[in-house]
Amino acid sequence: MTAPAAADPEVTDFSATVQRVEDRQVVLDETYFYPQGGGQPADRGVIGEREVVDVQSVDGEIRHTLAAVPDFAAGDTVAAAVDRDFRTYCMRAHTASHALYGAARRVCDDLGYGGFGIGEEKVRIDLDTPTTVDDDVLVELERLVNRAVWDSLPVTWEQRPRAAALGSDDVATTTTEAVAGQESVRVVEIEGWDTAVCGGTHVSNTREIGPVTVLDRSNPGEGLTRVEFAVGPVAIERRAEDHAAARRASAALDVPPAELDGAVDRLVEEHESLTEQVQDLREQVISARLSDLEGATVSRDGHAWLAGSVPTTDANALVEFAGRLVDQTADVVALVGEEGTYLAVATDGDVDASQVVDSVTAEFGGGGGGGPTTAQAGGLDADAEDVVAFLRGEN
Repeated sequence: MTAPAAADPEVTDFSATVQRVEDRQVVLDETYFYPQGGGQPADRGVIGEREVVDVQSVDGEIRHTLAAVPDFAAGDTVAAAVDRDFRTYCMRAHTASHALYGAARRVCDDLGYGGFGIGEEKVRIDLDTPTTVDDDVLVELERLVNRAVWDSLPVTWEQRPRAAALGSDDVATTTTEAVAGQESVRVVEIEGWDTAVCGGTHVSNTREIGPVTVLDRSNPGEGLTRVEFAVGPVAIERRAEDHAAARRASAALDVPPAELDGAVDRLVEEHESLTEQVQDLREQVISARLSDLEGATVSRDGHAWLAGSVPTTDANALVEFAGRLVDQTADVVALVGEEGTYLAVATDGDVDASQVVDSVTAEFGGGGGGGPTTAQAGGLDADAEDVVAFLRGEN
């Protein structure tokens, strides 16, 4: 059943006769409230003096749920008003989803329709396509949908025979089950751009949609890509924020906005080069420090212990360095990070590395674990020198 609201979405004020009242639920002989369905939320508004908080289509009739029990009864004539601002938003958002799907037809392969939904701040449409919807595709979708808005394409809707509509490759639909048993289906068409089976409310021309800004993408399920976008004020604000960010970056890099890509690429290359240089220098410093430590062994309980601090905050690197030195220089190698937070212990097996770690964490806090030959700890609350002194048995 096509709701009258979808057939004539410009009607927002009307009178109707109350057919039935059940607590807060009201059924009218005719209504222009759109019931929730197909991804579009229910209309808002008032019936009589009661706020309408929900509208659902149940067993072929439209049921309105009011915020409070009404003061009218079956047989009364009531005035009703649909929230025009919210209706307009839904009309624009719903039509925008069709326009965006039309854009996706032009950039995505083997496209299928996976559903859509209108939210307060954004709209989402799920695309079933093997095409990777990357940043370039998102930009192209936004460009194309806004071009469709600018071109002021007529939007029309009509009932068509079900078999003919579903048999056409040009007509998008979520599932055939959604229209099973119907002799005819409602088809919405953006002239020369997109055609889809749809029961929602729409504007009559794409220019009424206004600006559309693509916000993000995600993967809600296998084979699906969810594209989120905004229309109206949210779209304008987001575009202004993005433009402002681009202008700030442009000023910081001293290049025109059109040259930001190249400037960022150069910065990334420079950063990678400097990172490699810093890593090389750090390796040299650490190697020199390890060489200094090789001769600084002490004897504890009949075993040679090498304990010292290393200028790194990388816990995994400490483990690697300790393992590299054990057997070559000492029976037990215990290395502490330069900030005293991390500890790595490697042994030849005669001394249990995990017990060494346990003794350190018992003294300086933190936690850790490992096995007989390799163990590590983190979260130590001490200076590196104090931990080293403890490991060397100096306190």
